[in-house]
Formats: sequence, C-alpha cells, structure tokens
Amino acid sequence: MEPVERLRAVPSVEGVLRKADDEGLLDDLPRPLAARAVRRALDRERRRILSGMFVDVDDETLREDILERALETVRRAGSEGLVRVLNATGIVVHTNLGRAPLSSAAIDSIREIASGYSTLEFDLASGTRGSRHDLVRDALVELTGAGDALVTNNNAAAVLLAINTLAAGREVVVSRGELIEIGGSFRLPDVFARSGARMVEVGTTNRTRLEDYEEAVRQQTGCLMKAHWSNYTIAGFVETVSIAALAGLGDRIGVPVLHDLGSGLLTDGTALGLPGEPTVRESVEAGAGIVTMSGDKLLGGPQAGIIVGRRDLVARMRSNPLMRALRPGKLTLAALAATLDAYLGGDALESVPVPAMLTASVGTLEVRARALADGLNRVLRDDPARVVALEARAGGGSAPERTIPSSGVAVRVPDATACSDRLRGGEPVVVALVREGELVFDLRTVAAEDVSLLEQAIIKAVDSR
Repeated sequence: MEPVERLRAVPSVEGVLRKADDEGLLDDLPRPLAARAVRRALDRERRRILSGMFVDVDDETLREDILERALETVRRAGSEGLVRVLNATGIVVHTNLGRAPLSSAAIDSIREIASGYSTLEFDLASGTRGSRHDLVRDALVELTGAGDALVTNNNAAAVLLAINTLAAGREVVVSRGELIEIGGSFRLPDVFARSGARMVEVGTTNRTRLEDYEEAVRQQTGCLMKAHWSNYTIAGFVETVSIAALAGLGDRIGVPVLHDLGSGLLTDGTALGLPGEPTVRESVEAGAGIVTMSGDKLLGGPQAGIIVGRRDLVARMRSNPLMRALRPGKLTLAALAATLDAYLGGDALESVPVPAMLTASVGTLEVRARALADGLNRVLRDDPARVVALEARAGGGSAPERTIPSSGVAVRVPDATACSDRLRGGEPVVVALVREGELVFDLRTVAAEDVSLLEQAIIKAVDSR
C-alpha cells in the first residue's frame, strides 16, 4: 500500500478533541490552544506516514497509535504554561523554577493592588501626578545607607541603565576576571555593546591590581566597574582590587565607580550561612557611586533590578530616556515594598521564604524528613524511604562553592528516572533529584505546609509504576 493511502488512518482534529474532552484534558486547557496542539501533532504524524513509517501496521492500530500520541500532545500542552512546582532540589534560589518564592505579605500586597486602581503615579497629598520611583525609595535608602535609590525590571536592566548613563560614548574600565556570564548565555560584554559604552579590559583573568585601573584611565573614561563573583570562583594565584580601593581611585580622579553585586544582600551574610558574602550597605560605605543587585535572589523579593548610590548619579539614571523602557510595574513594586518592610521590621529571616529557608536548622528539617519517610513507608511496599543528610545551595548565582547542611528523604524505586518523569508530570508538579538509582527530596526548599502535598505526590508516582 502506498504511504499516501495510509493517511486515511489519521483521525480528524475534532475527533481527537472529543476524545480529549471525554478524558478531562480540556478542563484546564482552552479549546483553541488544544486545537492548535492537535493540528501540530497530526501534521507531524502525516509527515511520518509519508516518510514510509508504519508499513507493518494495520490501519486500525495506526489510528489508535496516532490518537494516543495526539492526546499525549494535548496533555503536555496543558502543562506548558506557568505551573506551580514543589522544589525538592535543595537549591533555594532556583533560576529555572522562578527564583524566590514570595512572602505571604508580598502576595497579599499584589492581590490588593491588582484588584483595583492604585497610587502608582498619583500623589494623594496634592491630588496631582506622582512618581512610581518614589514608592520604595525611602525603604531602600534606609536599608542600604545610600543617598538615593531606583528600581528597574531586573538587574541586567539596572546594569545597562547604569553604564549607558555614566559612560555612553565613553569608556568603562573593568577587570578581565570580572567579565561574567550568567544564565541564558547573558554576558557582561554584551551589555557594554548595547549600552553605547566601550569596554576597556585590564589585568588578567586571575590577577588585577589597582595600578592596572590607573594606567587605563584617560579623558574618555566614564566609570570604573567591579562585578562581584556571585556565580563562580577563581582560586589559587589570585589578586583582585577591593571596592574600597577602587572607590578611592575613583575619588582621586573624579570618575564614578559602579559595583554590580548580582544577587546582593540587605542583611549580614553570616546570619544566612553565607559568611563573607558582601552586603549592599558595605559596598555603599566603601564608596561605590552606584551599586546594582537583583530583587529576586538573596533578597527574596520579586524580579527587579535595584540601584542605590549617590544622589546625583541616581538622579541622572532616573531622567535617562531608557528608564521608561526599563521601569517596573505596579505588581513588582507592591511585592518589593512588602518584602522591604519585612527587612525594616526585623522579621525577614522568619517571614521571607528565601532567608527563612537558608536559616532553617538541620534539626527542624530532620523532623520533617522523618515524618515524610514514616508516612511513605506506611503506604508503600518494602519501606523504601529513608532519611538522608544532604547539602543544599543558595543558588541563583550566589555563593557558588558554599553548601548548606540539609536533610531530606531518599526513596528506593525500580526506575528512579521514570518516577522522576511522573513527578514532573503530576499534580502538584515535583522536581526532585535522582542519585544512584534513588529519588532524593531535599526538604530545605519545601515549605513545611507543602510536605503533605509532597508525600501524596510521591505515593502517586511510585504506586503507578
């Protein structure tokens, strides 16, 4: 039989949609999106038939196989958007899983502001136009000791705005050892290329001295830049210039210093188990003219770029035409304000999820792990679950070589990879680790109230083997 004659085995789009509806696959997936997914699937099947596949399969079997593959496409389409995930990887600020989970106060603030109109750019006292840039300025100034503050939609935007404002058409002097690349192949040199500034590299990959910066300074120099090693380390024969020394040079020659802290900290890193990690206040006090950081990493707030520093420099950035393209929306500002309030109130370590996860005691996690293991062993055959000591990480490009003692549960299953796949396709979605043939669940990144959900998801995934 010619391949073209086998095309009659391909079911219709409506036929697949009716079957999908019968199985409840359209309950959470809009029908137009399901139809698009089915059309793509059936087009793919037609190409496979015309290529000569399925020659040994009768039409009825072929039709059933195609129908099942098309239905699987609909199932996957239902989970291709944003879906809540239980993160059992032990990576606290997991970039691929949305970075920082927000506090209940931040979520409440978003709900309140999103439900109606707000004072985003309205001054209640005068009844005239206000500025969104004033909404969290005081909180950031108070927490960092800076002269002024500004918020963008992410830290890459903050760095772009800073370089464009300080050095468009001029030069930025930066160490070769600090030309960082972050997730998604985003490289610092690419920011320079788009900012209108020219990058001047000094020093070597592993050693840069103050005199290297001094020798590179000339009339065209717009600023000196330092980028914190937040997502990598260089060890051994290494020399770097401190932000204080670089700021001193900047003061002597009248050139501002930009310090990109990346993840950034508003509180003492020792309290988070990250001793030595620089804080924003330390950078400001050391003399950096501008400091940039992310709002959704160690700070534990929404995705945002935070700029703090000298009043005159921040004022120039605020009036830069780029700022309109990079400004944050009302929901970001609502969540950020609530998060900053927790730091101002002194309860961030308890109420903001990221610092709370980082500071949770191993003893507390062991208690949760024991309860989870006992619950699994009561239901699953052969007592497959056991409590294990683990090492968690801050994640999000923060403290790359530091681990945090943690506790979790390892579950012995016949096919850990297949079970992990079922967990990612379940409800709730669970992302866990696979190690030496076992599923491993690190409880440092699972909220206490979610442990019971995790237990149910594991039982469902393992029982379906």
